[in-house]
Amino acid sequence: MESSASIRRKITLNDIAAGCGVSRATVSLVLRGSPLVNKNTRARVEDELRRQGYVYNRAAANLRRRTSSSVALVLNDLANPFFAEFAAGVDEVLAEGEFVTLLGNTGESAEREQAVLGSLIEHGPGGIILSPAEGSDARHVLAAVGTQTPVLLFNRELGGSLPEYAHWDRLMLDNQRGAKLATQHLLEQGHRRIAFFGGHDDSSSVHQRLDGYREAMHEAGVDVLPHWRVETAPTRMDAARATEQLFAHDAAPTAAVCYNDAVALGLMLGLNQRGIKPGEDFAITGFDDVAEAAFSTPPLTTLATDPRARGRQAAQILLARLRNPQADATTTVAPVTLVIRESSAHPPRS
Repeated sequence: MESSASIRRKITLNDIAAGCGVSRATVSLVLRGSPLVNKNTRARVEDELRRQGYVYNRAAANLRRRTSSSVALVLNDLANPFFAEFAAGVDEVLAEGEFVTLLGNTGESAEREQAVLGSLIEHGPGGIILSPAEGSDARHVLAAVGTQTPVLLFNRELGGSLPEYAHWDRLMLDNQRGAKLATQHLLEQGHRRIAFFGGHDDSSSVHQRLDGYREAMHEAGVDVLPHWRVETAPTRMDAARATEQLFAHDAAPTAAVCYNDAVALGLMLGLNQRGIKPGEDFAITGFDDVAEAAFSTPPLTTLATDPRARGRQAAQILLARLRNPQADATTTVAPVTLVIRESSAHPPRS
């Protein structure tokens, strides 16, 4: 008969977490050597690991990483059609490489992002493609994923700074130039009171697009009034709710450069609710060129980014990293193209 020791069940991370009163994710961080675990917490977890006799086979864990058949894709707003197209492009390339896509959505919450990353990393993905939520911090993301898993950042930088040993690739859109093109187009149409509408200023992509808008206004000799900058969540409904802020002061704008297409489409809804006709009484530009942009009423002038192609490009960069883990980190800036439609008409006559 087998002894009780020989049939003793395997000690799990959940056992360790329960034994010392921390989360499973914290135990995992300790095992991965994360630099951000409190030293007292680390000591408590390590004591519990020894007490229960848990043995972490780091070699086996590393081998699993190198031979992983999955890649994690973590998006900040899956409800945005742009990211649905982006995800489809990622999955196409990963499927061609016989990888499975593990999908997570953060809903623009940095706290949710931590939970999603911590959960997905337990599945041992070969790498992570991350479009950061607003307010994401580099050290917090690093604490969740560790230093061994390759990461590709898409379109947004993280707050704070990464340690020298975190070599993460980047795929960014040409945000500043795109917003400048949109603003110049509205200026050429005869507008001078132009707002920048949507997004929050602590987001790197918003900051870059805002810089492009301000650059174009400055070059045209047009002063930007404070109330022409309206912050919203980068979503359709929040943009619709914030529309009235554009008209709360004198010298109300006659046009708006919107952070993205979702914001632009939301602004159209808000304008219509006020009896203002988009494209006739008020000009609008977006950013992304989602499929709906060409069929909105009126059709939306926007910056085309080809989200499906960007998804394919992101996956290709990550797969290249998996093939050559020691290569220098890369930053790729994808071009954007102004697509002029009916939403950006001349200002109405007084």
